[in-house]
Amino acid sequence: MTTSTAIPSATRWESPWLSFAVRRLSRFVASLAVLVTAAFLMIHLVPGDPVRAALGMNAPVEVVNARREALGLNDSLPVQYWHYIQGLFSGELGTSMGSNEAVSKVISDRLPATLQLAVLAFVVVVVIAVPVGVLMAVLTRGGRRRGGELAFATTSVIIAAVPEFLVAVALVYVFAVSLGWFPVAGASGPGSFTLPVLALAIGPAAVLARIVRVEMLGVLSHDFIRTARAKRLRPRLVYTRHALPNALTATLTLGGLLLSALVAGTVLVENVFAWPGLGTKIVASILEKDYPLVQGIVLVYGVGVLLVNLVVDVLLAVLDPRSTIREA
Repeated sequence: MTTSTAIPSATRWESPWLSFAVRRLSRFVASLAVLVTAAFLMIHLVPGDPVRAALGMNAPVEVVNARREALGLNDSLPVQYWHYIQGLFSGELGTSMGSNEAVSKVISDRLPATLQLAVLAFVVVVVIAVPVGVLMAVLTRGGRRRGGELAFATTSVIIAAVPEFLVAVALVYVFAVSLGWFPVAGASGPGSFTLPVLALAIGPAAVLARIVRVEMLGVLSHDFIRTARAKRLRPRLVYTRHALPNALTATLTLGGLLLSALVAGTVLVENVFAWPGLGTKIVASILEKDYPLVQGIVLVYGVGVLLVNLVVDVLLAVLDPRSTIREA
């Protein structure tokens, strides 16, 4: 007599970490496919002839037609999309229609300037928002200092509602034009980073400070905080060693989203300050209908945002494995 030892299908994913990795990787690949398709279609929806825009309105028709044929623009849209996908798999992003430079070279030349702005702005956001949020939570816990709570909430909402480019224009007028403390535009030294970084960081810092305060208030009401106080631990240790780490889960989630928003916000801020990054280049390439350059820069921005979200998901799973197990 033989007995069946078939393994239930549910045990294939008995490891929550394996299920988590498969789920997150599948989501990343699906998002990447949507991004690649959207990057291709968006620029093709812009009306106008990109070759005529690159060569000028007085260019001979024969030259324009030859250029269109060389770039493959006379092919149908599905055929162009297929060639675009083939180029991506071979690591080829194409050649700029305006400058005839390789798109990969243009991106590699300008990406560091954009990353410098985004990373510095994110550091400023964290350095400002976490202490301010913790301090406001400590000062206003238990319904104390209603006036301070109202002032903080009102101020942070107003600051967060102002768009980055308006903040940038105001900073330029006050600190560059009127006072002359910083350069008006360009990347001419360490001082030139100040105004663009502040323009990017002020709004997100206000948003993150509100989140940190709310999370800290929730943690401060837990029993383990009361136990820590009953042991007569110093308040500084209670807040920084016991409360703050438990308030970082939501802060980290929002921080990842803010970093993605900071990268996207560089497009407007870079144009205000004439910053030599990808933001100024993508605006010029859209106006010139430079298909390969627009597609390449959109891909860089999109992949950056997807990678940030993926890293945040992994960090959250490491910090709070129980949520990962429950989700699995």
